[in-house]
Amino acid sequence: MEKLGLGLGMDLVWGERIGFDKTGSGRPTDQVAAFLERNAHAYDYMFVAFQPIDYGPLAPERYVPAYDRLFELFGARRPRAFHHTLLNTGSPEDYERAAVADFTNALIERYGFRWVIEDLGIWSLAGRSLPYPMPPVLTTEGLRRCVSGVADWVRRLRAPLSVEFPGFTEGGSFLVGELDAFSFYDTVIRETGALATIDIGHILAYQWLKGRTGERMFEGLEALPLDRCHEVHLSGCQIVDGRFRDLHHGVLLDEQLTLLEHLLPLMPNLAGVTYEDPKFTAEGELVPKSRPNAERLFTLVRSWKEDDARAA
Repeated sequence: MEKLGLGLGMDLVWGERIGFDKTGSGRPTDQVAAFLERNAHAYDYMFVAFQPIDYGPLAPERYVPAYDRLFELFGARRPRAFHHTLLNTGSPEDYERAAVADFTNALIERYGFRWVIEDLGIWSLAGRSLPYPMPPVLTTEGLRRCVSGVADWVRRLRAPLSVEFPGFTEGGSFLVGELDAFSFYDTVIRETGALATIDIGHILAYQWLKGRTGERMFEGLEALPLDRCHEVHLSGCQIVDGRFRDLHHGVLLDEQLTLLEHLLPLMPNLAGVTYEDPKFTAEGELVPKSRPNAERLFTLVRSWKEDDARAA
């Protein structure tokens, strides 16, 4: 894939201020529109994360009015991707995939999504959604099921699938199994042919869970499929009482930027770096607390893209 640069990731919930209007037109709220009208030019591509409207049918026509307007605000012909939440790529269960595949492929055809992303996580069990995706079962059988499930999605989808390293929230999720998560993830990527998405917050959360803080946050990273990584995500994180929290509140930590700077030269096939879930005011401006490190991120990505262009 071509080098795109800086991406914007938006997780827009129906009925929230930073979301879609659930009661009226079904379009992005005025706050989202203000942000895109003010800032879309600063980003080279975007993705939208799937949020269901309700428990109604999974029908593309129910989402098209909102997505049409969202991408019109961003720029109708600019690159975009789709962050799924229904693929359940880390599930230990067998389940029917046809309806989700048909829905996703219809959106791919309409919007030309360059790729589809989803965390290697357990998003639902026995048909019930979890409040936050759990890490996969880190056992030999868990690995076999992940490889089988991801390989099936690679075959079904009409756009490349990029599997994101899972989230690990101390106190909010738990580990089942003893396999190393970095090596586990590497095996899934290499055996399925999927692309890799590295979420910097997810990497740091796993390192913190393993006691690898401070300078130790660089340990073990060579086990990751960095040569298969085509996108990096950064979302707002916080360290609370020594625990790493992936809060998606828009404020990036210094540690995230330090780790990104360390990893950029090690990812030769990287297409873009995405600022995920920025928080902004009703006027469409980034909240003040998020601006310093957001600007650092933008500068770092611009420099990476310019250096890559010069090398080419």
